[in-house]
Order: sequence, then structure tokens, then C-alpha cells
Amino acid sequence: MKRTNTFAVRPLSQAGERVLRDLLDASAALWNEVNYERLMRYNDEDGLEDEGVWDADTGSLEGQYKPVLGASTAQQVIQKHSNAWTAFFRNKQQYHDQSDDSVTEHPSPPGFRGNKDDGRVLKGVIRKDAYSVEWGMRSRLEMIVGEELRDRHNSLKSRLRLEIVGEPNWPDYEDQGRLELWYDETDGTFRASQPVTIPDDTRATPLADETAALDIGANNLVACTTTTGEQFLYDGSQPFEQFREAANRIAELQSKLDDQRRTSKRIDRLYDQMYGRRDHAQDALVRDLVERLYVDGVSTVYVGDIRDVLSTHWKAEVNAKTHNFWAYRRFIHRLECVCEEYGIDLLEESEAWTTQECPGCGEREETERNGDLFRCVCGYEGHADLKASQVFLERETGTEVGLMAQPVRLKWDDHHWSEIPHSLERASPNEERTNRSTHRTVGNLASVESA
Repeated sequence: MKRTNTFAVRPLSQAGERVLRDLLDASAALWNEVNYERLMRYNDEDGLEDEGVWDADTGSLEGQYKPVLGASTAQQVIQKHSNAWTAFFRNKQQYHDQSDDSVTEHPSPPGFRGNKDDGRVLKGVIRKDAYSVEWGMRSRLEMIVGEELRDRHNSLKSRLRLEIVGEPNWPDYEDQGRLELWYDETDGTFRASQPVTIPDDTRATPLADETAALDIGANNLVACTTTTGEQFLYDGSQPFEQFREAANRIAELQSKLDDQRRTSKRIDRLYDQMYGRRDHAQDALVRDLVERLYVDGVSTVYVGDIRDVLSTHWKAEVNAKTHNFWAYRRFIHRLECVCEEYGIDLLEESEAWTTQECPGCGEREETERNGDLFRCVCGYEGHADLKASQVFLERETGTEVGLMAQPVRLKWDDHHWSEIPHSLERASPNEERTNRSTHRTVGNLASVESA
């Protein structure tokens, strides 16, 4: 399994910090110079595009920065930059391919990492064999630096040594990838990202052979139904409200900038906070959900392939939710990773008509949704998203699901997803659910309790 250790690092001295800053600044400068050469060829009047960018003389630039970065690090910066351009051309081809809807917005070439006058983004990459990590009571990171920096930090073996802050998620691994280092200006911390390969025998084994289906949204981030009758609903109103408030504040600050400026350090910090909060809530949701499914004996999870839904919407708020806040692809990638840890198979299938279809009579045309409430002419009423996940699950498994418990509703409090009590009698989220029925009678028909 491929996983990533992300941790903070701390130089052991002021001299070590200056060396680290110089190393990352030189990495950013090399990136910028290579990018300039390739952009010049990409924008050439002859229109050579992808063929032209690879003609840039990266060898001389590598030689220029080798005394500071070291040969291996200079090569890795250029290699990572090449990967960024390769990804750009691939996305551009997919964007212009009418049969491929995976890229919905016109991609842009790789950008610059600031400049010397206004400040460069301190970010670099170290080749996998040019650094070592030692985990333990005094965890350490050591890396090779160029000759011009070797005698300035007084570390053993002329390798820059950094202290690792915190514990790794994956201390036991078979192989490591190239290390990424950057300076987080939001909290003034140096951080590192280490890709690792985890032995397959660390993967958990599902406790049973149950199945779950997810309805992914923006108002309710996830609605889930399992073949055991459990239902989980994650409310997205709090995370989105924080996201929208931050976006409005950014727009306000941008309106006050000079015509020549597009951003500022304050705006950059707000962007980091906005997306950081979103990612934190999303990652915590995935972990909480998969752990619940594992305990419930789920071995297979179905999630809707909704790329057709991610088209630009005329309403600005909906567009912000689907494209910026929703971050569907990121969510699916995170879900894949955590499901893999627990030995759970994740399958993407079409969820067409699950929103419109009534689980009671199968009607699709004569149904309506008003907020979270779903109604059908047959008399069925229920929570729209939970109902959609139920229909999705029944379609994929070919069996009718008997809902045996009240849906578990969860709300984000900036740190955890906590259960919302269903009634005054159930004051504690940890109390056992005693009401095992989720249906009520409407005339002679059964319906799911609305949220």
C-alpha cells in the first residue's frame, strides 16, 4: 500500500535554519528558472507547445544550482517540474477530448514559486536515496546538501540534520519515495511529506461480508446505508459556512488590491486556512465513516460516479459547493486509501435516478424533493439523501434493505464528527439506540422518518 507520512521538522540551530531556508529558496529559484525557459518555448510564436518545452536547456541550470542543492536534489527539482508539465499536457488533452469529461476547466501551465523581491515560496524536494529518517524517542531527518552549505550547519557527516516533531502514521515501511519539504507561513513551521510503501500484511480483514452505498453531496456530505440496516448522515452545513465566510473575506481583500497585484500574504494565508479546514473535515469524515463500516462488517462500498454532476451551475452558491468546497475527486481518493487500510473494496458505479426514484413503489417521474424531504405520489416520505443511498444499495446488491435503526446523524465541531441525539431521552450520543424502527405509517404506507 502507498501511504504518506506528513510531519513537522525543526532545525537544531539558527545556522541549521538558515541552511534549510537557503536550500528551499534555491529549490524554488531553480524551479522558476526552468519554468521560465519552458514557458518561453510553450508561448513561442511558432506554437511548438509540448514539443518545444522539452528543448529547454535544463542541464546548464542544474549545473548552476548543484553547488547549493547538491546534484541529486537539483535533478529531482527538474524531474518534478517535468512531471508537472507532463500532467498539464495530459489534462489539456483530456479537456479538449469531447468523449472525456474528467477535466471540466481549462488547465493552466505550471506556475512560478514567487520571486526574489516579493518572496519565494520555500519548497523543495529530496531524492529518495539522499535522505534518511530515524524514528524513535528522538526522531531525526538527515539529508544531503550542496558543497556551499555543508560547512555552515555543523551537523555530522556534513548532512543537514533536522528534528522531527510528532509521531509518524506509518513508521514501518518497505520503501520510501522522494521527500518534499516546505515552509508553512500560516503557522511558521517547516513541514515534510514522505511517501512510503506499507507491507500488505498490515491491511485489516473485514469482519463480515456486508455492503454499503454512499450518496455524496454538499449539503449533506455523505448519506450511507448498509445491508445491516444502519444509516449514517454527515451534515455539511457547518464546514461549508466556514468555507463560504473565508471565500467572502478573500474576495473582499482582493477587491482592495492594486491593479498590478493579484494576491497578498494575508490572502494566501486565508486560502491555506480555508482549504486546510475543508480537508481536515473531509479527512476526519472518511476516517470516522470507514471505521463505523468496518465495525458493521462491511467489506464492499459502492459510491456514485457523479462526474456528470460536476458541471458548472448557473447558481454561484451551488457552483462554489460543487467545484471548490465539494472537492469530490479528493474525497474519493481519500476514501480509497482508508478503505484499503481496512480491506474494504470501493467500487464506483452510476447512481442515475437514485435521487428521483421512490424506494417504496419505484416511481421516478411523479416524485419531488423539497430540501432534505423526499415525497412520492404513493405516499412515501423520507430523507432525500438517505433514501438515495438506500435505492443505490438495493440496486447494486439486488436485495431489499430492511432499515433496523434510527439514522445516525453526525455534525462537525471543528475537531470531530459527533452524533446528534435523536430525542431528549437520548441525551448522550454514546447511548445505545433503543428505537429499532425508522418507518412511520402514512395512511396504509410506510415512510422513512425525515431528518
